[in-house]
Amino acid sequence: MPNRLAAETSPYLLQHQDNPVDWYPWGEEALQRARDDDRPILLSIGYSACHWCHVMEHESFENPEIAALMNEQFVSIKVDREERPDLDGIYMDAVQTMTGQGGWPMTVFLTPDGKPFYGGTYYPPEDRQGRPGFPKILRAIAEAYREQRAELEQGATELQAHLSRISTVEIPPDELSEQTLDAALAQLSQNYDTRHGGFGGAPKFPQPMALDFALRSYKRTGDLQTLDIVSHTLDEMSAGGIYDHLGGGFSRYSVDDRWLVPHFEKMLYDNAQLARLYLAAWQATGNAHYRQITEQTLDYIRREMTAPEGGFYSTQDADSEGEEGRFYVWTPTEIRDVLGAEDAAVFNQYYHVTEGGNFEGRNILSVPRAVDVVATVTAKEPGEVMEIVTRCRDALYVAREMRVHPGRDEKVLTAWNGLMLRAFADAAPALGRADYLETAIQNAEFVLSKLKQDGRLLRTYKDGQAKLNGYLEDYAFYADGLLALYEATFDLRWLQEARALADTMLERFWAPDLPGFYDTSTDHEQLFNRPRSLYDNAIPSGNSVACEALLRLGALYADVRYQEVAASVLARMAPVMAEHPTAFGRLLCAADFLVTTPLEVAIIGDPQADDARSLLSEVYSRYVPNRVLAAAPEGTEASDEVALLTRRPQVQGRATAYVCHRYVCQPPVTHSQDLIEQLERATA
Repeated sequence: MPNRLAAETSPYLLQHQDNPVDWYPWGEEALQRARDDDRPILLSIGYSACHWCHVMEHESFENPEIAALMNEQFVSIKVDREERPDLDGIYMDAVQTMTGQGGWPMTVFLTPDGKPFYGGTYYPPEDRQGRPGFPKILRAIAEAYREQRAELEQGATELQAHLSRISTVEIPPDELSEQTLDAALAQLSQNYDTRHGGFGGAPKFPQPMALDFALRSYKRTGDLQTLDIVSHTLDEMSAGGIYDHLGGGFSRYSVDDRWLVPHFEKMLYDNAQLARLYLAAWQATGNAHYRQITEQTLDYIRREMTAPEGGFYSTQDADSEGEEGRFYVWTPTEIRDVLGAEDAAVFNQYYHVTEGGNFEGRNILSVPRAVDVVATVTAKEPGEVMEIVTRCRDALYVAREMRVHPGRDEKVLTAWNGLMLRAFADAAPALGRADYLETAIQNAEFVLSKLKQDGRLLRTYKDGQAKLNGYLEDYAFYADGLLALYEATFDLRWLQEARALADTMLERFWAPDLPGFYDTSTDHEQLFNRPRSLYDNAIPSGNSVACEALLRLGALYADVRYQEVAASVLARMAPVMAEHPTAFGRLLCAADFLVTTPLEVAIIGDPQADDARSLLSEVYSRYVPNRVLAAAPEGTEASDEVALLTRRPQVQGRATAYVCHRYVCQPPVTHSQDLIEQLERATA
């Protein structure tokens, strides 16, 4: 018989619906059961693409003896961390405080009132390699709860007080200046891997937020060594196995330090951030390879991760056919069977495919050598090599499509959709891709119709059901995406929707005494602790994106209220950002926006007319990260509402560009060449 999780929509929870464990979803029913029976809570948190979550399910949660022990001694609750980042965040903080480490699956033991008193991550089904088996842990916790109840509850209360102090700690404000940014860049550079790119060692994560800050720093300073940090890392990542050379898109991280062996799961948020980063690198350098990676990544999202209604799916699993990475790896024989011996010989040289393989006897495709080297080895011209490789990639992709695909988590998360909305909205006008703009508009229509109710955002949507209060990251990320969509379309609706979300953030999430934003709203369920995240994890912190969105809105509307709120957070975080740049990459990007003074560009005229489009193309093609853009004909609702457009006339009836800093503008221009000269002077 299925357990209570059968009524849920989360694919992760549904994966556990046939476990013999008497699982509850998080909610009042489970909490009341724990109080009524006076039993501790076993809280298990994971996500559908998590390999070790699948392992623990198979080893322990499908085991009748272990399940019986759980059912007898505990009230067991299963949570999808992607649906409930609040629960994941506060209990992860608790586990890390208790044990010094964290990860998923996360296993936390709580008192009936939700206070954690013991926790860890993956537990094997029996004692293994110095780790106690899960049954041993269960029996020990149950006994301690019976025999040492007072001590456990005292420890839980002290832990709660400790975490509360941490979440409300006040950092003295400091002056935010270019010196802050320079100090952060110097610190970031010290952690740079000069051999393989990226930061730190294995396992190695792409860290797009830190790289975004580094690229902005290059724009600000012109320092070529800073540009090399970014370009070298992007080159190494896109050549490594972390990148899907056949289908596009990036895996979550590399288990080694050279980007070769990925943890094969693909996450929407990684690909959103990396697509934007490669797009920005193309704009900054003109390197056509970066444009290719951008388009291949976004094409993958359109093809495999976009629902017919317009929402973006969340993840793809690492596993298929019971093996991690099985879908993505090849043997030389498999490649020869598809391509034939002659083409396979060239392809295998280019992608370093060998009989021994580089992953459990098979091959992850990677490009460790330059095409010139491969051309020499194969006695062909470089152009001929690339023609063969391109043709073979297409053929192998078709063959791969016949395999069993990894599982896909098809829930739509508002925050992650906001990240991908911005990627498509930024890329569409820069690359001249009307299909990308169509995808972005369709997504905005979907989210605002299905995941916004009575002016409030909801967190998740699947199978026709939207639910759960939106978090700060949902409001901030989606407002940020809508701002980008406005700048791609100049449809005033998207700007107004972004402003409405920002106003709700200020009303329901702002913590003026700290300052900063809480992760949960004023009317959210009362939890063990009210979380407030300021540092980046796999996705940016809600606070960092909120700051950038507010600064952009403030520039468009000339609304000092938005700017002052963002500036207060940035000033308070200035000393911490400078010391720990990899933890505050996106907040540093917002700081860069504030410190360098954004470029304000207004185009007065019909954005769809040829003369306006000619001017806009010059703006879109350039790497100007700290820029806001507005466009509308004179005498329209937009020209009256958006301060950047107000009282700016057309010249001689032609589309007219105004290039400004803090609303102090250069002379209006109507010709592209004049605009180019102004943009170059303004961004030099």
